[in-house]
Amino acid sequence: PVVRTMAWRYFHAQETAREEELEGLPLAGFGRRVLGYWIDMVIMLPLTLLITVLWTRYGVVNHEWKWHSRTVRVAGPESSEWVFIVAGLFCIALVNYLSNGKSVGKWITRTRIVSLTHEKLGLWQCAERILGYGASLAEGGLGFVQYYWSPNRMCAHDRLAETIVVDERKKARRQETAEKPPDLPVSCEDPGESQNRLCGTDPGEGKELPSQSGSALQDASHPTSDRLP
Repeated sequence: PVVRTMAWRYFHAQETAREEELEGLPLAGFGRRVLGYWIDMVIMLPLTLLITVLWTRYGVVNHEWKWHSRTVRVAGPESSEWVFIVAGLFCIALVNYLSNGKSVGKWITRTRIVSLTHEKLGLWQCAERILGYGASLAEGGLGFVQYYWSPNRMCAHDRLAETIVVDERKKARRQETAEKPPDLPVSCEDPGESQNRLCGTDPGEGKELPSQSGSALQDASHPTSDRLP
């Protein structure tokens, strides 16, 4: 238990391998993303209306219970508009989780929501993405416009949930990454020897053998007249 507690205090880069796996994937256009979202909203409309009607009729709206001689009051949203909005967002988040980012609207527009941290979208990650729409609207719509200057075409809700939307059309091919040049072999030779090789000189040049140097000194010691013709 002590070792596990100490391990929690260190940072571990777990997203690097996942981001390298997603390198070069084609990203979906803004128009196709909006179209897929509204298709999901239209498809979820009957289910959202059903949840709204059931909630307003049988839901928790200013109910009181007696518990140990005390009155417990639970107040729910009285406005059906808020119930409609929350139910619609909840349904979309649940569908994105069950389909791993490939809802009906995403399937029609050939797009998919992909997580930057895991292979499968998490339930809380889908909820964060839906709640991030509110953050995008709270910025005056700039959260959606961030798509155009973001390097990876991410809106505010994409940044919050750490997701991207990829293009899955057949003509949208994955960008091939440039191959890294092969590593040069490491030389273990002396730098002086390599420098002599580049200059065209041999480390042994200029050095005389002992026999040659001795004969040269002996010839220099005798006068020229003593030598035979």
